Amino acid sequence: MQAFTTLNAVALPLARANVDTDQIVPARYLQKPRSDDFGHYLFRDLRNRPARDEASRFVLDLPAYHKAQIMVARDNFGCGSSREHAVWALYDYGFRVGIAPSFGDIFYGNALKNGFLPIVLRKEDVDHLLAVCEAEPGLRLQVDLQAQHVRAPDGSCYTFDIDGFARHCLLQGLDEIDYTLASADRIAEFEHRHRTW
Repeated sequence: MQAFTTLNAVALPLARANVDTDQIVPARYLQKPRSDDFGHYLFRDLRNRPARDEASRFVLDLPAYHKAQIMVARDNFGCGSSREHAVWALYDYGFRVGIAPSFGDIFYGNALKNGFLPIVLRKEDVDHLLAVCEAEPGLRLQVDLQAQHVRAPDGSCYTFDIDGFARHCLLQGLDEIDYTLASADRIAEFEHRHRTW
């Protein structure tokens, strides 16, 4: 897993509530192996659809957001089924951070385990970030995991909470297996001392 410390990146405003995991990655792609690039399937049923005009295109199809790495969404992002593939699709596309007033519980846990930082902010703060992102397509936000804050170009700064273990793993680029393997010598020593045969 790639270490996460700070990120200065384009933020994509997804002003929708209750975006479920089936919208993030449709069920027909769930049989693909993890080695496949799930970024191709991100919002597959919403992207690349004919639009009457620029304003009716899905936000991810707009050129200003093709290299976005931060997504700002409304309440309950990642709700629905427990598929880890939804996080894989976001990560493989290039997203590293999601900001919302709330996330689906299982999605939130899967995100942390896969190097995607889910940031919970107050609804009013998310509304402000959505407004500034929509007003200036291609706007960049700064996320600092060490300091636990999000900063916008207008000077607004928001502090977020994160579990200490999850923060440590993200900062070090460790998944749960890597974290365990880092203690392999101590585990072997413990097993040797407590051998029962």
